[in-house]
Amino acid sequence: MPLTLFPAVDIKDGRAVRLTQGKADAETVYDADPVAAAKRFADEGAEWLHVVDLDAAFTGEPRNRHLVADIVEATGVPVQASGGVRTIDDLDAAIGFGASRVVIGTMALEQPEFVRQALDAHGDKVAIGLDADGTTLKARGWVTEGGDLFDALAMFTEMGVARFVFTDIGRDGMLTGPNVERLVEVAEATTARVTASGGVSSLEDLKVLSTAHERVDAAIVGKALYADRFTLTEALELTRA
Repeated sequence: MPLTLFPAVDIKDGRAVRLTQGKADAETVYDADPVAAAKRFADEGAEWLHVVDLDAAFTGEPRNRHLVADIVEATGVPVQASGGVRTIDDLDAAIGFGASRVVIGTMALEQPEFVRQALDAHGDKVAIGLDADGTTLKARGWVTEGGDLFDALAMFTEMGVARFVFTDIGRDGMLTGPNVERLVEVAEATTARVTASGGVSSLEDLKVLSTAHERVDAAIVGKALYADRFTLTEALELTRA
């Protein structure tokens, strides 16, 4: 099954960075210009981009949202935006800046009714980000606990969420391979589509993800691309087959 790839552009202090296990003090700066980083991915054939406002994720203050508009204009590629969506106004703003899909994380866990409002306002342009340490969900930049993974899956599936973005925090930024067993458990627990995030380190990992489960149909790839483990062109040739 074709696997849609989302090259990640994580933005902190206006720069493209990668964090290790989501830790704000464990960053590697890959490009002073996130728009340029996005443009390189687009030039290699990216069909989507995953853009994260890390400043907003940690502080709740959207500092980099305008860069979504710059990235969309520079690349013409649909953007999945994530980080710091706390209000409907935040959601409206992200979509207004050009995001084709917005991932809601912390607010979904802290105020589940917010998800109903978001779905009423924007339907399948809304995805729910579930970031887990084991089966314990994490919020606010992964510094607070947010309940049980499978309880949340059941609740949000009942609400009509069309897509979950699942991140295994222990694998994120570690280049140790995705947690395929947990991904399958997540996919079995919902009727929604699932995007895998965290741990992809090789083309073989992508091959495994492409056959993991019929509802796991997308993967976010970050550090492996920046660390030259493989090129996006190579990954797309594999996952489009």
